[in-house]
Amino acid sequence: MSTTRLDPGLRFAFGTLTVLPVKVERWDRDAARGGMLCAPVVGLVVGAGAAAVGLTLLYLGAGTLLAAVGSVAVPALLTRGLHLDGIADTADGLGSGKPAEDALRIMKQSDIGPFGVITLLFVLLAQVAALAQVFDDSWARGALAAVVSAVAARLALTLAARTGVPAARPEGLGAAVAGVVPVRSAAVVTAVAALAAAAAGTLFGADDAVRTALALLAALALAELLLRRCVRRFGGVTGDVFGGLAETAATASLVVLTFAA
Repeated sequence: MSTTRLDPGLRFAFGTLTVLPVKVERWDRDAARGGMLCAPVVGLVVGAGAAAVGLTLLYLGAGTLLAAVGSVAVPALLTRGLHLDGIADTADGLGSGKPAEDALRIMKQSDIGPFGVITLLFVLLAQVAALAQVFDDSWARGALAAVVSAVAARLALTLAARTGVPAARPEGLGAAVAGVVPVRSAAVVTAVAALAAAAAGTLFGADDAVRTALALLAALALAELLLRRCVRRFGGVTGDVFGGLAETAATASLVVLTFAA
């Protein structure tokens, strides 16, 4: 098989959404479409890494709080903190009260304003607290929660890259992937992910199957609300908005899963 010929989407997904040494050989719309459709696969890999770190710390005798911190750190490290930076910049842009052009300029600045700092603080606290609670209930459920949250985060990107969602700027990653995913394809990927989440939840019983699928769907619903707000406010999506959507979905899914703990 020719990896270059058959897997440009996977290369695009891993090369743009992680720091893993995967070379992106094509930047055309077809590769971007494949990449955004493969984004949940990236989430599966990132989530598995997060779960492995958490479980390793627990096995070595660490408490659930430290295990949760370790798990939350993995996605941040594997993305160089780009998604966390994205949600901070998005919060600054939304909270600025400035016209769209000025808000986008604020988001491009290298510093983080008060809205971004506060949002980042609460997002990380919520992720750690929620995952610690689930780990405390069950190591296995905590590992599953880490995977589900990472998949939800990347699935939110697939939906945000669907046809009809414009780019706020003519350049950047947001412009490269905006509108590349057909709505039907995004719906199919979402359905497959929800069914897979439910199937994983059945390992712990019927109630967990429902809760796990609902956690994924609730996370996507909240990310969709943020997406619509950003499109109205900024005129479209940017790379920062994509990062904000990912962290919003990850946090929401973890919070919902605490209700099962």
